[in-house]
Amino acid sequence: MNSRRSTLIFIIGSFAYLSAVLQRTSMGIAGVAATEKFGGSAAILSSLAVVQLIVYAAAQIPVGVLIDRYGPRVLMITGTALMVTGQITLALAPDISVAVVGRILVGAGDATIFISMIRLISSWFSGRIVPLLSQWMGNIGQLGQVLSAVPLAWLLHASGWTPAFLSAASVAVIALIVVIIFVRDRPRDVTEHVRANSLGIALMQLRHSFRRPGTQLGFWSHYVTQSSGTVFSLLWGYPFMVFGLGYEPAFAAGMLTVLVGAGLVFGPILGLLTARHPLRRSNIVLGIVTAIGTAWAIVLLWPGVPPLWTIVLLLVVLGIGGPGSLIGFDFARTFNPQRSLGSANGVVNVGGFTASFVMMYLVGLLLDLQNGWRVAGGASSDLYALDAFRVAFSVQYIIVGIGVGFLVHARRRTRRQLSRDEGIEVAPIWVALSRARKRRNR
Repeated sequence: MNSRRSTLIFIIGSFAYLSAVLQRTSMGIAGVAATEKFGGSAAILSSLAVVQLIVYAAAQIPVGVLIDRYGPRVLMITGTALMVTGQITLALAPDISVAVVGRILVGAGDATIFISMIRLISSWFSGRIVPLLSQWMGNIGQLGQVLSAVPLAWLLHASGWTPAFLSAASVAVIALIVVIIFVRDRPRDVTEHVRANSLGIALMQLRHSFRRPGTQLGFWSHYVTQSSGTVFSLLWGYPFMVFGLGYEPAFAAGMLTVLVGAGLVFGPILGLLTARHPLRRSNIVLGIVTAIGTAWAIVLLWPGVPPLWTIVLLLVVLGIGGPGSLIGFDFARTFNPQRSLGSANGVVNVGGFTASFVMMYLVGLLLDLQNGWRVAGGASSDLYALDAFRVAFSVQYIIVGIGVGFLVHARRRTRRQLSRDEGIEVAPIWVALSRARKRRNR
C-alpha cells in the first residue's frame, strides 16, 4: 500500500482515464462538423452524444458487478479496446447511423474506466490520501478534455473528420498497451480475497450496496453536481458560444478548457475538505449546486448578450462541479465494504450521467420546438438563437431540483443510520458553526 508501485499504477490508470475523457468529449468540439457531415436537426445531433451517455449510464451497474467479480484490470482492457473500435468506426462513418454505432462503442468502453480506477485507488492506497488521489485522478483525466478542445479541434479544422478521430483513437491504443503491461488489481502482499466467487454473489452484493442510504446519497450527490458541466462540455456549450454568443470557433473551443482549469485548482481543495470534514460532505455538495444555479441564472437572465466575465464565471463554477461529483464516490467508499465497492461505485456513477443525457436531449428538443414555432410563424429559421438557448438551458433547474430533493432525503436517512449504528449525531451546519465560534471565543 502507498508504495512506488502504487504510484505507477495510479499514473498509468490516470492516463487511461485521460484517454477515455478525450474519446468521450471529442464530440463536444465536433458538433458543428457533425451537422455539416451528417446533416439533421438539433435533436438528431444530440443523439450522437445522448446515445453515448445512455450506454455509459446503463453500463455502470453491470460494470460494477463485473469489477467485483473479475477485477478492474480486465474491465479496463476490455473498455479501452471498445473505445478504440468505436472511434475508428466514427472516423470512417459514412452516415449518421454508423456514427451512432461508433458512439455506442465509445460509451460502453468509457463506462469501464472511471469506476475501475476508483477501485484501483482503494486497493493500492489507504488512509486520508484516498479522497485526494480520487480528486487528482479526476483532474488528470479532465486534461483529456483539453486535448479535445485544443489540438483535436485544430486537427478537425485543418485535416478533417477522419484524421481527427483516428488520432483520438491512437491515444486509446497507447492507453490499452500500457494498461496491459503495467496494471494489476492489487498488491501481491494483500491476501484478503476481494473478488466475488461468482456472478450470483456479486449481484447479491449489488443489492446490498443499492439499499444502503450512503450509496443513495452518493448517487444523488453525483447526479446534481456533474450533470450541468457534462451537458455544456460534451455537446451544447460549443454551439451556444459560437452561434448564441457569437464567439469565434477557436476561441469557443479554448473556453472549454476553463472547466478543466477550474477543476485542477479546486479539485485538490475539495479533496482536502472531504478528507478533513467527512460529516460535512453533503453540505459541500449543496454549496456547489447553489453556485452552479446562481451562475446559470446570471447568464440566462442577463439582458442581451451576456458579457465575457459571466461566461467565464459560469465555466469556473461548472468546472468545480466535476471534482465536486467525486464526493459521491467517497460516500460509496465509506459506506460499503471493499468487496462490493465496484457495485457501489457503479450505482453512484449512474447518477450524473442519467441527469446528463436527460438534460442533453431535452435541450436539443426545446431548441427544435422553438425553431419550428418560429418558422411556422413566418420567421426565418434560427435553430441556435440566444433566446432559444435561454429557454432550453432552463430545463436544468427542473432536473437538478428533483435531484436536490432526493439528496436531502437520502442525507436524512444516512444520518439516522449513523446515529443508530455508530452513535454519531450530525448537527445542522449552522449549529456546528455556532459551536465552533463559541469554542474559539473561549
